[in-house]
Amino acid sequence: MSKQEIINRAEQTFYKVYNRFPVVFDHGRGVCLYDTDGQEYLDFGAGIAVMGLGYSYPGFDEAVHEQVGKLMHTSNLFYNQPAIEAGEKLLQVSGMEKVFFTNSGTEAIEGAVKIAKRYANQKKMGMDYEIISMKHSFHGRSLGSLSVTGNDHYQEPFAPLIPNIVFADYNDLDSVRALFHEKTCAVILETIQGEGGIYPADPEFLQGIRSLCDEHDALLILDEIQCGMGRTGDMFAWQGYGVKPDVMTTAKALGNGMPVGAFLACGKAAEAMVPGDHGSTYGGNPLVCAAASKVLDIFAGQNITAHVREIGQYLWEKLEALKDTFDSIAGHRGKGLMQGLEFKVPAGPVITNALLEQKLILIGAGTNIIRFVPPLVITKADVDEMVSRLAAAIKACGIQ
Repeated sequence: MSKQEIINRAEQTFYKVYNRFPVVFDHGRGVCLYDTDGQEYLDFGAGIAVMGLGYSYPGFDEAVHEQVGKLMHTSNLFYNQPAIEAGEKLLQVSGMEKVFFTNSGTEAIEGAVKIAKRYANQKKMGMDYEIISMKHSFHGRSLGSLSVTGNDHYQEPFAPLIPNIVFADYNDLDSVRALFHEKTCAVILETIQGEGGIYPADPEFLQGIRSLCDEHDALLILDEIQCGMGRTGDMFAWQGYGVKPDVMTTAKALGNGMPVGAFLACGKAAEAMVPGDHGSTYGGNPLVCAAASKVLDIFAGQNITAHVREIGQYLWEKLEALKDTFDSIAGHRGKGLMQGLEFKVPAGPVITNALLEQKLILIGAGTNIIRFVPPLVITKADVDEMVSRLAAAIKACGIQ
């Protein structure tokens, strides 16, 4: 069957909510993907920051295959050993106290928001308590996670959403302080904004929010779904700031392609939920937790975070040089292997040319930004090749 025939079948079958590129991928090896025509693509998108170990990482596929042959699902009516092991390892690397496994990042946000609301109700704050979120944030597509996403484009088609959510300006502590009052029960933010344009939190901003939450007995929720799992050079981005949240979320690279996420809590937030408050049929099943457990083993055994710090610095230097080469690039920001280039013009044509002509996978973050979230196991040679192909794509678009 030809590529176009496969695409035509998909267009007839799926709900039209994606504008996909005309490529059909068949398999992956290392940090490359291969389409149905056998062409190789250098992957600097990692399935939107998911494939932290790349494709067919030694030992990972074998662990998943072994679990498939043993037990794939039982439900949360029973215990299963892979979930316990993955949970213990996740608590150890995060320093949190309790964990709940979900099927995705957006479900992890749903759980975190429920903790905040449960906490407010336990404090008997009435029905007018508020959660502070950030403008230009992105926390997911379900109604709860959408309610704390600070982007009208995503929210407006589904209004009205959950009430009593207010939005502050990211990296503007005075903006957050102005919204705090006795009915504020939580603040939620990404430690590094992803979809909003790759904006790391200023240290003073994050530290100031932590102080405000402590002062007002409110919960600090940090969304680490994209920036966590080693992507910044720390296991979780907040660890590089020395600011510990009451609740955090993770997903994406946690399963290296298997659909698993989690929300974690400590202190007062760890006691906010009681039996019956939350549940999930698939959440924490043996298959996905075996994958997460193996990912955590590999991260520890191969010291992935140290590798990210080294290669992240190299990527920074190469992207800085690229920025200085092209007048069309207005800015460069990020941390570790989560970086972005901001263009003075829409970046879509560059991304498309890079994919179709240069066989380089890149993704955007907003209209004018190219996001670099490659597998965490890339090498300096991979960075050099990516920069060469990206430069060719920029020139081909005539926006030097």
